[in-house]
Amino acid sequence: MRTRITLFFASRPGIILAGAVIGILAALLQKAGNPPNMGICVACFERDIAGALGLHRAAFVQYIRPEIIGFVLGSLIAALLFREFKARAGSAPIVRFVLGILAMIGALAFLGCPWRALLRLAGGDLNAITGLAGLSAGIFIGVLFLKSGYTLGKSNKTYPSAGWIMPVIMMILFLLLVFRPKFGEAGALFFSEKGPGSMHAPVFLSLLAGLFIGFLAQRTRFCTMGSLRDVMLMKDFHLASGVAALLIAASIVNFTLGAVRFGFSPQPVAHGAHLWNFLGMALAGLAFTLAGGCPGRQLFLAGEGDGDAAIFALGMVVGAGISHNFNLAGKPDGVVAGVVNAGGLPVEGMIAVAAGLAICAAIGFSMRENV
Repeated sequence: MRTRITLFFASRPGIILAGAVIGILAALLQKAGNPPNMGICVACFERDIAGALGLHRAAFVQYIRPEIIGFVLGSLIAALLFREFKARAGSAPIVRFVLGILAMIGALAFLGCPWRALLRLAGGDLNAITGLAGLSAGIFIGVLFLKSGYTLGKSNKTYPSAGWIMPVIMMILFLLLVFRPKFGEAGALFFSEKGPGSMHAPVFLSLLAGLFIGFLAQRTRFCTMGSLRDVMLMKDFHLASGVAALLIAASIVNFTLGAVRFGFSPQPVAHGAHLWNFLGMALAGLAFTLAGGCPGRQLFLAGEGDGDAAIFALGMVVGAGISHNFNLAGKPDGVVAGVVNAGGLPVEGMIAVAAGLAICAAIGFSMRENV
């Protein structure tokens, strides 16, 4: 039985099913209360968690997102059931941490991760096109580094307890979300009263959706970055078929629910600075490729015991704090008295994206074997 299930999820129908389920659940979570065009966004949700913990004080984006918790724990459950939980670590952890920071800076310049770029497009946000183009460009550059011998080295088997650290962190976060203790008069935890952070589906609905997605993604190895990388490297469309299924399924559900609004501006939590949408996601895509997986995939790997993936994910959480504390994140378009106020990326964010691309390039060039 276990073998048959494994073979199904390794097949083309299996990855298509996983992508479709993610797209459907993302659209339904949006209907259930998550922000518009943000039914699921790994980068945005990790940013919200950073805010809830006090790593930044952007009051509109602070909430412990149960979906992130579910991704890790759902992957853990799948890995344990199918005997794939393997604690490993030691593959250039500090580099992965820095890549996580840079990936978040790029994602927040665009205002979304690869999943949200697809979901924004499924909701009619045409700004997502330049973001997806930038993501593809960043992955293409990363693939060139891979072809030239880039590697972070092999991870090594380690103590099982090390592989449990990230799942335990998620369990602690869930307890904090449920009981909401207050640590001092001005201390954490913080929860938004307005803005995207205040918009969320019911806690247990979000957690169940995250658990289910985490389980499916662990079994199918679902990864948006990996889908484009495999097409570019090997002309392999296996993972890409799952990503296409996500986009199609989310689009169908959005149309059914009347949640599609085609155009560029104003779109929910988005801006029309196309150059920086492109460059922000190019930075994110390059960082994802150099680290070996998109932010969702890193969480799923962390759930099955990969300490290096956990380090990348924690780097993204820290990167969210840096982005908001140092005014690096994109500003969404807004409407005041019927007039659209254009958002975009502040000068500090532009400098950070440019510097991030340069740092990623330095990592790519300097960490090549046989050069």
